[in-house]
Amino acid sequence: MKATIITQGRQFTVKEGDIITVNLYPETKAGDTVNLDQVVFLGEGAAAKIGTPLVAGASVTAKILENKRGEKIRIFKHRRRKGYARRRGHRQELSVIKIESIKG
Repeated sequence: MKATIITQGRQFTVKEGDIITVNLYPETKAGDTVNLDQVVFLGEGAAAKIGTPLVAGASVTAKILENKRGEKIRIFKHRRRKGYARRRGHRQELSVIKIESIKG
């Protein structure tokens, strides 16, 4: 069974056993369970349910495998002939989750 979920402003289409990388869930650690109840699409074929905007009573349970940091992104600002150059970096905090079950 497939489900399209919304988590932290992004949509993902998942099925049981999928491993996805999302933005960090605050105050969680590896091994915690997260319940995702914003499901906009559930099922496959003729038995599919489309939410208006969400499917009532549907939820997805996921387990956090690890919390990590993404690749470093380098930001460079420059104005030509003005002697202005700024360099910064950023690493996004991420959670790797595994979809345990889909209920609907």
